[in-house]
Amino acid sequence: MDNSSTLLPIPTKQQHRWQDLELGVFCHFGMNTFCDQEWGEGNDSPSLFNPVELDARQWVRTAKEAGFRYFVLTAKHHDGFCLWPTSTTDYSITSSPWRDGKGDVVRDCADACREEGIGFGLYLSPWDRHEPCYSDPQAYDNFYANQLEELLTGYGPLVEIWFDGAGSEGREYDWKRIMNLIKQYQPDAMVFNMGAPTICWVGNEDGLAPYPCWNTVESARESMFSEASLKWLTGTPRWVPAECDVPIRKDRWFWHPDEEHLLLPLEQLMDIYYRSVGHGATLLLNLAPDNRGLIPEVDVNRVIAFGDEIHRRFDHSLAEISGEGEVIEIELPESLIIDHIITMEDIAFGERVRDYIIEVHSGGEWMEIIHGSAIGHKKIDRFKPISADKVRLTVLEAFEHPMIRRFALFNCK
Repeated sequence: MDNSSTLLPIPTKQQHRWQDLELGVFCHFGMNTFCDQEWGEGNDSPSLFNPVELDARQWVRTAKEAGFRYFVLTAKHHDGFCLWPTSTTDYSITSSPWRDGKGDVVRDCADACREEGIGFGLYLSPWDRHEPCYSDPQAYDNFYANQLEELLTGYGPLVEIWFDGAGSEGREYDWKRIMNLIKQYQPDAMVFNMGAPTICWVGNEDGLAPYPCWNTVESARESMFSEASLKWLTGTPRWVPAECDVPIRKDRWFWHPDEEHLLLPLEQLMDIYYRSVGHGATLLLNLAPDNRGLIPEVDVNRVIAFGDEIHRRFDHSLAEISGEGEVIEIELPESLIIDHIITMEDIAFGERVRDYIIEVHSGGEWMEIIHGSAIGHKKIDRFKPISADKVRLTVLEAFEHPMIRRFALFNCK
């Protein structure tokens, strides 16, 4: 046991609070929705944008009903079309027929999130395929900073600012200026992956975190189209937890007609949950509204079934404890069948555990069933059902004294 007094990185209170959210909904919606495409080139007419039944409350209520705790909207994707009435460009909803050019999708979503009591976040693509000044880095930095300031100041508290590296490979933006705006107007918001991030990209669009997935990293992959690592600003925290993003329709971030067959099956969604949240990361699952402005019923039903299954499996433990030290043990009043164990460190004290085993006592003997490394915010271990009257966690290696927030037993069959 290593009890050295090294300075272990710890999360800020904002990071700790964000990691406890665990489940977020990503919402890709915009010009692409009306053009049957994933990446527009920035030359589609605003007249095409007309979601006559748009109901942001339906989007957010779906997220809430499924048990998701925050919601991130694509305020501007790579095509440059803005879902709010920005002063920076006329390539926005103000030039569309929707609500006679007087609508504001960002406002609708912000209001719905506030009413439903879940966090609201915004995606603002750095890459802009429409804006003419994009070819002039200094001019575009001013343009982008103005757009960001509008979003940071106009829609209440934000839980997350999502910066997508796609299309920006090799481009340097004024990240110091961008980060200063966030610090000034939304100091509690998480920053995704670029500049001086407080959360990082897991490195794929499959929703899967590797194991171990440590909370302390020094860089992350920039995009799906480059293996290069980002150069983060000096002052980036050492604690940078991962977020796993994935669309509920395979490889489709935006809605396309007649593609219900691409909906991920429930069991695949559960596997993603085990390998994201169950590996200590946070899951951001994309739901795409259709050209009516509604999330299709089949998608709604699938995500609610997903949330229901998470609740069914994990809302009620057979037994659980918290504690500290190298050994944590649960003694059951009788032999019970278990097939899952959730272990959580108290990450307010850092990610201390580096090697652990879990054993069950059955038939008068101890038997090792799990040998792992990282626990971090949450580790979900699953195994064949086994009868046990005692279960113990033994930490074999740790930086400093292990602090276990939760050690919980489940039968999820």
